[in-house]
Parts: sequence; C-alpha cells; structure tokens
Amino acid sequence: MADTTATTAVNATENKSENKNDVEKSAEKVEEPASPPVKEMRAIVLTGFGGLKSVKILKKPEPSPSEGEVLIRVKACGLNFLDLMVRQGVIDSPPKTPFILGFECAGEVESVGSNVTTYKPGDKVVALTDARAWAEAVIVSTKYVYKMPVGMSFLDAAAMTMNFVVAYILLFDIAGLQKGKSVLVHSVGGGVGQAVAQLCKTVEDVTLFGAASQSKHEIGRASCRERV
Repeated sequence: MADTTATTAVNATENKSENKNDVEKSAEKVEEPASPPVKEMRAIVLTGFGGLKSVKILKKPEPSPSEGEVLIRVKACGLNFLDLMVRQGVIDSPPKTPFILGFECAGEVESVGSNVTTYKPGDKVVALTDARAWAEAVIVSTKYVYKMPVGMSFLDAAAMTMNFVVAYILLFDIAGLQKGKSVLVHSVGGGVGQAVAQLCKTVEDVTLFGAASQSKHEIGRASCRERV
C-alpha cells in the first residue's frame, strides 16, 4: 500500500511539473512578438517568353535597399525596343522567368541603404535598372541613379533617358561626331533614332541621313530636317 501511495504521489508531482512546463511554454509563445506583415507591391511580371499572355500584373514582396542602393517609389516607366526583345526571349542570355520587366524608370527616393550619401528620401531621380523597373518600387545601385533636372516631369525623364544615353554614346563616344560630318541613322523613326537626330543638331554643319519604314517617314523628317 505504501509503495502504491508513493507511486501515486510521484506521478502527481510529475504531472504538475509537466503542466507547469506546458503553461510556461504557452506563455513564452504568447510573449513572442508577431512578425510584421510582408509589405507587397504590384509589378508587371513576365511568366514566360512569347506574347502578351505571358505578361501579368502580380503582387511581389517590396524590396529593401542594401549597401550602396536606394529604394525608388516609381512614378513612370520607359518602354523601349529592348523590352519587346526581352519579352520574346530573343536577346543573348535572357533572364530566367518569371521576372519583373523594365529597364528604365523615374520616381522619388523613398529610402537609402548604408553608405549612401548622394541621395536622400524625397529626391526626384531617374534610373537605369537591370530589369525590375515596371513595379511600384525598385531598388537600384546609386551608380545607375541620376537626379532629375528641376522642372522635368517623371514622364519625360522615363521616356528619354535610355534613348538619349544610347544615342550619345553612339555619336560621341564611338563615332566621335565632329563639325562637317555626315551621319546615317537606321530606324530614325524609333526612340534612339530620334535622339540621334536631335543630338546631331548640337554640332555645326552635320548632314543627317535617315532610314525608316514608310509609316514613320513623317516622324523622321520632323526629327532630321535633312534627308529621310
């Protein structure tokens, strides 16, 4: 009888100890702070190469800037021929789908990563991105972010930056355009072609020849004021 009573007392003690541990564990779980909800954004995502059916508006986690990066709240995006080629998968080493489209955007700096001193929240900027521009927010290295001139709209900044950067490199860094030269522009009716035509006007006595499809002849003439 004594052994039975002793065993019962031990079991009761063990049960109380287990219940106490369960209560303590429950209290610990209750006291743990809840993780903040993941902030989401909308983005235009390419789910597979091909037609427009593969382009979707999806929700994605909003990124946070790392060292040397800024987070831009996007106000306008550029649409370039490169975007069409990427969508069809006809560029060298295309990204693996799915991914966010877009290589050019303009907006306001919302936050900055560590060691960023050239930009601050509220700055109006335009950026050239490694894709991911067609979203409500994008992180970009400060090496590819540029402050917008006072008075320039977000739409103008997003529409002209890539075209004019490419045109400038072609004319002045590669071709070395000088006074009295002639320039032949293929696809003068496109964005880069029109940028080339306008930049040629900044150099004296430059003759511009342009080629374009029949439907773009008027656009070419307006840009060139020379021979199309």
